[in-house]
Amino acid sequence: MKQTSFLHRSAVLLYGTIAYAAFVGTFSYAAGFVGNYLVPKSIDSVPTTPLETALLVDAALLGLFAVQHSVMARPFFKNWVTRFIPETAERSTFTLASSVALALIFWLWQPMGGIVWQVDNGIGRLLLQAGSAFGWLLVLATTFLINHFDLFGLRQVWLQFRQRPYTALTFGTPGPYKLIRHPLYLGFLFAFWCTPVMSAAHLFFAVMTAAYILVGIYLEERDLQAAHPEYADYKLRTPMLVPRVGGNSPEVRQRVH
Repeated sequence: MKQTSFLHRSAVLLYGTIAYAAFVGTFSYAAGFVGNYLVPKSIDSVPTTPLETALLVDAALLGLFAVQHSVMARPFFKNWVTRFIPETAERSTFTLASSVALALIFWLWQPMGGIVWQVDNGIGRLLLQAGSAFGWLLVLATTFLINHFDLFGLRQVWLQFRQRPYTALTFGTPGPYKLIRHPLYLGFLFAFWCTPVMSAAHLFFAVMTAAYILVGIYLEERDLQAAHPEYADYKLRTPMLVPRVGGNSPEVRQRVH
């Protein structure tokens, strides 16, 4: 491992800590933004622009996040950006950029008004709210199954601060990964689609993010198969988002990014 000064290691650790704090803040805000609670501006705040303008702005914001998230997650970009920043800060940079892209969505989002569906039955509303809460919890739990602090860059900067070499995560299928390949994405689908009041803006957000998730799965699995030949077998044995009735074939080890 390349030796660096204490000041350099401290600066990288501080950078990674700030990036992680940005993730915690934007992730927490996202739950309130989508669910319309405890935040000053949400997905269904009072519309202030014409529908056509709102559609263009919101599409641009979601598109910016999709491009940032997809491009920065690709190996070619990681190889390029680490020519300018420490390798240990690459994941923190991805985390910080994702948080900034999310913050822009929260700040500049244009509500649209209009109700697509509304569930007034008490039990129905409770079930949909529980479905959304389940989705957010599944997303968070899945990050810890993968290795939460590695996923958001904090492990990398902490190891370099202590002058210890980084070791890649082991290849495995923990918990729900035995049933489906992408429980984290399934959690987002639950979080975005389970709502007792589906507005036009919320539906647009849900449709666009669902489309991006499918594209993201394609790109991610292409990289996984290139890096880990055994992933192809895992892909054949394990459904993408919906578990098979009766379970899956015997476990196949995989590396989850």
